[in-house]
Amino acid sequence: MTKPIPTREGAIESRRILVFDDLVPKDQIARMATALEANAFTKSEIAKPETKDYKHWVREIQLEATRKLPIYSAAIAAAECFCANGESYRMYRSYCNYASFGDMLFIHTDAQPGARELTALWFIAPEWHPEWGGETLFFNGEMDAEFVASPRPGRLVIFDGAIPHVGRPPTRICFAPRYTYAMKFELEK
Repeated sequence: MTKPIPTREGAIESRRILVFDDLVPKDQIARMATALEANAFTKSEIAKPETKDYKHWVREIQLEATRKLPIYSAAIAAAECFCANGESYRMYRSYCNYASFGDMLFIHTDAQPGARELTALWFIAPEWHPEWGGETLFFNGEMDAEFVASPRPGRLVIFDGAIPHVGRPPTRICFAPRYTYAMKFELEK
């Protein structure tokens, strides 16, 4: 896959956020959503140590299984937008979060500042309506939201894992699950 062109991009304190749409056909995203409905999720993930009493739903995905999905090659191609001087990234973790109305999700980071780790976040749903909520918000150092990504079906948001962010749960009128398929990347050594 050639290096894709972002639908839009932003930055928070010089750390980039890229949004990509339509990298994977919608029917493949719908099939993934159907497959995720048959998976067992555990309420075992925490956003950060101080919120350990508020776990959220997660399904760990084996790296080899993720590498076989069409979203993997698209995420690798998108990660190239962050590479310089022959660098490349490798995936070290893969999982899917599940959220529904009433869940509590917290602002967190996926990496330490300066780690140069990326998070590739896929929104997996056959359909989504703006009234359903579920946006991912990105915050600056003052904890003021500066960037938002709506959970459009098949959208990929790839960003510096040190940016504070939160996925908001769906609204009361949404009965569909909010699946976010996350891939964590680090620079290859």
